[in-house]
Amino acid sequence: MRYTGPKNKAARREGMDLGLKTTGSKSHASLLKRLNISPGQHGVSRRRKKSEHSRQLREKQKLRYMFGLTEKQLKRYFLESARKKGNTAVHMTELLERRLDNVVYRLGLAPTRAAARQLVVHKHIKVNDKVLSIPSYQLKNKDSVTFAKTKTKAIPYIEESLKDDQRIMPEWLSKKADAGTLVATPDTSFVDQQVNLRLVVEFYSR
Repeated sequence: MRYTGPKNKAARREGMDLGLKTTGSKSHASLLKRLNISPGQHGVSRRRKKSEHSRQLREKQKLRYMFGLTEKQLKRYFLESARKKGNTAVHMTELLERRLDNVVYRLGLAPTRAAARQLVVHKHIKVNDKVLSIPSYQLKNKDSVTFAKTKTKAIPYIEESLKDDQRIMPEWLSKKADAGTLVATPDTSFVDQQVNLRLVVEFYSR
């Protein structure tokens, strides 16, 4: 089941900003102030030494929350990656980054992956001039992504996201105005900054 609980609570549990809240919003500002305080009445005082399994679990959960996946989905990505030759973590990251909802988010067409998923499901996004409503759709190199409806750009949170020039876009994406293209194979550079992929692979390899 996809996590639908309090987003700030999940981020504080993992001790990092998982990109679940719109940057610049009051809720995001509140998160940044309390990021180092664990959720619950005991807060900082309940810090315990983590076991190896606990560390693996936490890294796996970070990845799940970041991409908005169910446990079943993430495990399926792992199994598919493990069947391929080469580095399993690299293959798994590529599958995650190629998701349509993630690419919409990476291009800055939506402020969060959850917002990007909603746009896709509600048929506001088209790929190669064809409207798609499947967030998990795997984009191929040279696929182009843009809005299916002009009025979508007038939605307040989308309008604000398009104005955000602080977001760093991966080198494997190219953007012009409100359209983007997958120009190369996604790498692990962005995910590596937030998640220890080795521990995620170890968790599922047990």
